[in-house]
Amino acid sequence: MTAPLPDPLTKTLAITRRTFIAGALLTPLFRFLRLGGNPAEAATASAGLEFGPARSFSLAALCEHARQLARQPYPSPRVHDANELPLIDYDAHHKIRYRSESALWAQGDGPYPVQFFHLANAFKEPVKLYRVHQGVAREILYSPRLFDFSQVPFAANLPPDLGFAGFRVMHSRAQESDWLAFLGASYFRSAGELNQYGLSARGIAIDTALPAPEEFPRFTRFWLAPAADSRALVIYALLDGPSITGAYRFEVATGGGVTTEVTAVLFTRTAIRRLGVAPLTSMYWFSETNRAQGQDWRPEVHDSDGLVLWTGTGERLWRPVNNPPVVRTSSFQDVNPKGFGLFQRDRNFENYQDDQVFYERRPSLWVEPLEPWGKGSVQLIEIPTQLETEDNIVVYWLPEAPVPAGSTWRFNYRLHWLSDEPYPPELGRVVATRLKWDEVWIQSPPVKRAKLVIDFAGGPLAQIAKNAAVKLIVSAAGAPHGKLVSSSVFPLLETQRWRGVFEIDMEEQKPFDLRAYLRLNDRALTETWLYQLIPPSASC
Repeated sequence: MTAPLPDPLTKTLAITRRTFIAGALLTPLFRFLRLGGNPAEAATASAGLEFGPARSFSLAALCEHARQLARQPYPSPRVHDANELPLIDYDAHHKIRYRSESALWAQGDGPYPVQFFHLANAFKEPVKLYRVHQGVAREILYSPRLFDFSQVPFAANLPPDLGFAGFRVMHSRAQESDWLAFLGASYFRSAGELNQYGLSARGIAIDTALPAPEEFPRFTRFWLAPAADSRALVIYALLDGPSITGAYRFEVATGGGVTTEVTAVLFTRTAIRRLGVAPLTSMYWFSETNRAQGQDWRPEVHDSDGLVLWTGTGERLWRPVNNPPVVRTSSFQDVNPKGFGLFQRDRNFENYQDDQVFYERRPSLWVEPLEPWGKGSVQLIEIPTQLETEDNIVVYWLPEAPVPAGSTWRFNYRLHWLSDEPYPPELGRVVATRLKWDEVWIQSPPVKRAKLVIDFAGGPLAQIAKNAAVKLIVSAAGAPHGKLVSSSVFPLLETQRWRGVFEIDMEEQKPFDLRAYLRLNDRALTETWLYQLIPPSASC
């Protein structure tokens, strides 16, 4: 199912990766915390860090605090009163360096060193950060001494109690690079197994792509703790927003990629029309499918090129993403999905030609529910863009049940930041989608004809005889606005790929959805390719 939105919403819905929207005011100090102390924990201080009083901490107490917070009015946002803060743009923010000797766990007394982000024009509202040891939390206190302002001297005049914007987790004690970052609203991301940042995850998505402003709840507090696994750490977070509060637990582990096991307990202040669970946010500008939209010297520019779905019935689906003329919403109804994700399947440098940002290394991100999620849909939002700095692709799970005020929701899932699927099927998969438009003078005015070329590889295709009676099965979902005029499938010589080609004459200039896969006798050889065909002149 698809639902277009009017073009004026395009700008308000586009999410800029460099300016993640920060949320609101800090919440009051926790009433459930009590004073305490632990000499062994105090001995783990990093050089230059100062800590607040010791207070007890537990996930159960955090959940109860979030529950009580949801019963109170949401406080109006405020911006820290500092004249210099708006002057810290993206470039200036990048030049403010955290002093590595002051990183949390810099001395090897924790799983990984953790550095903290400075506030900036895009991240104006501070977050509270705490270190947890054996059930006792101590606030990590902000000090300008923790930062090097030598390249941005005016920032040294900021107030001494400014606060932090977020944090990042470094690879090793050498602190040459990071692999995990929480910064802005409820956004977080990992560099994955290819050590290159790309798409992001979020704590929750509220009313995305509706004819009203999207809400961006924010993580207002974080607690950092070692995990039982030496390669992992545990992060707790408090979420707060006009419609919702929440208590989160993230257990993040490295080794063969990065996994993030998420427990989210949510409490609604108001009724919510769209509760987007496990949301992912990415960028797709152009590829071989829509090369004419690029107006750029590079062949392709995207962080992700498609949506992967593993349905509750076991069907495997691949949906290339689009850069549409207007905001579009596609819903894939399901019951207890096994997983979904945004993927970068094209790993060939030659197809990007960019040795500065390395799009071929961008991580793929897979969402794996760890318990049944019931009825709902995976919802894909595609937003027009003409820039690679705008995140214009959003996907999340949308429960079918209504979300009333005063309700409680709990979700457990695991995120896999990898180069490929964590549970690949024994099927061929789509490795390329290409599209060409022509005008055919079979009537006046001429008819728009779409030629689609799909390459499949992997699974059983390598063992199929070149003369086997493989068939390309093509169908249109819903009421079609086009007529299939030709279809063929054949092996590509000197490769292990098979190519499906078909043409469609557009009877109306309206988008519609296509499905295709390869079959031999009664056996499906490949995953199912889904595509939303949008005629060049279609605007709704």
